[in-house]
Parts: sequence; C-alpha cells; structure tokens
Amino acid sequence: MRYLGLDLGSKTLGMAISDASGFIASSYQIIRHHEEYDQLIEKIKDVVQEQHIDKIVLGLPKNMNNSIGFKGQLSLKFKEKLEKALSIEVLLQDERLTTRQAESVLLSNDTSRKKRKKVIDALAATIILQSYLDRKDR
Repeated sequence: MRYLGLDLGSKTLGMAISDASGFIASSYQIIRHHEEYDQLIEKIKDVVQEQHIDKIVLGLPKNMNNSIGFKGQLSLKFKEKLEKALSIEVLLQDERLTTRQAESVLLSNDTSRKKRKKVIDALAATIILQSYLDRKDR
C-alpha cells in the first residue's frame, strides 16, 4: 500500500510518499499555492495517479490543548474536498510540533536558513506520514 503525506500550510503544501510496502516515508516535493485549493487538488490528483497512491495522510493541526482551531478547520474542509475530488480515503494525523521537529533536524545537520526554508514543509510532511505509518502497525 502506498501513502501520500500532506502538510498543508498557508503558502505551501509539503508532500511525502511512502515506499510500496508502506513502511518508510520520504520527502517528495513542495507545491506553492495562494490558497487556490481547487488548483492544488488537481496537482495532488496528478501525483496520486503518477505514484499509484492508495491513501492520503493529511496533517491535522491541533492546539496544544487538543482543540481544533482555524487551521485545523481548514484542514478538515480540505480533507472533504480531497475525498470528493479523488475518491480516495484521506486519513488525519495530528501534526502538532512537526514543523518544529523538522526545523530541529535541519538545524542539527547545519542546513542553511535559505535551504531550510525550501525543504522544511516536505520534511514536516515526511514526519507526519512516518508518524502515521509507525502508529498504524502497532
């Protein structure tokens, strides 16, 4: 089973893909968007077809008290649009602190600020997807 991990940000969409066995997540790409979600869904549709994706794992930003704020509501609406447009199951994965984890990894590797800005969303998507893959097999 092949999974696509998504980290929906206000300006970018980070993407990660699992291997065919569904055990290991790898960064795939970043798509810049200007909150044009219909166009974004078309690009995701292309990736789903090209990469033979079976399920999508979408990061769900929650507040630290486990409530769902504005960004979380946006992700829930995006999930509905994805499922409707792609006829594919979209699973939600708590993404609290994933961007901070990604930044920590990049800092520990002495990645420059300019390079971090370019790859952080794809790495956050990888962390979201890997968290789901690790949890699903327990």
